Amino acid sequence: MAQDEKFSLASAVYEKILAAIIEGRYPVNKKLPTEAQLCRSYEVSRPVLRDALARLKEDELVVSRRGSGSFVVRQPDSAVLEFAPISSIADIQRCFEFRANVEARAAQLAAVRRTPEQLEHIRRCYDIIDAANARQDLATDEDYRFHLAITEAASNHYYTTVLKSLNESIKKGMSLTRSLSLRASQARLQRVQDEHLAIVEAIEAQDGERAEVAMRTHLDNARHRMFEGTH
Repeated sequence: MAQDEKFSLASAVYEKILAAIIEGRYPVNKKLPTEAQLCRSYEVSRPVLRDALARLKEDELVVSRRGSGSFVVRQPDSAVLEFAPISSIADIQRCFEFRANVEARAAQLAAVRRTPEQLEHIRRCYDIIDAANARQDLATDEDYRFHLAITEAASNHYYTTVLKSLNESIKKGMSLTRSLSLRASQARLQRVQDEHLAIVEAIEAQDGERAEVAMRTHLDNARHRMFEGTH
């Protein structure tokens, strides 16, 4: 089986199991069917199924217990399906994963290389998100411009090119996570903005290591917030 075909099949199985968890067909704290049963149910090979389960584990929805099998440990709020079809969730999660690596390095370089003008632009983008949050606006475009400003400050056009080429996928993920945050408590929206501030302050201090960690933490948290629901 070609690698692309295996990846596509694993994504499809991931989405089907995720939907079953969201709908409660695989309840929290209950064991999933055995690998053999899941392979039969979804008509895939064991390697494909294991790839799908590995992604669910990375998303902190499923854990493996030695000698006991795989268990569901978290049920995402069904609200997530109001903002994105189940068929796109695997792609959104993988986009966050990719961004965490690319943008963390860009933030590190931005901290070292940024000019006073670039820092001011990053701060202005942060302030615009702050104002949008106060109005309870979705602010997907504002969030995207904040991240783009940081890659521009890295002074390596390849980072900016990557972000622009992924514009649609990135905004899809931002729109989903921001929609869920707006439906949740004000405290959650503030936590997201505090993560942005940590990145800004590290870049301002020209602390590359801290900026890299702050960006990676923010994007990893965003990926997991997809499944926090709105509570």
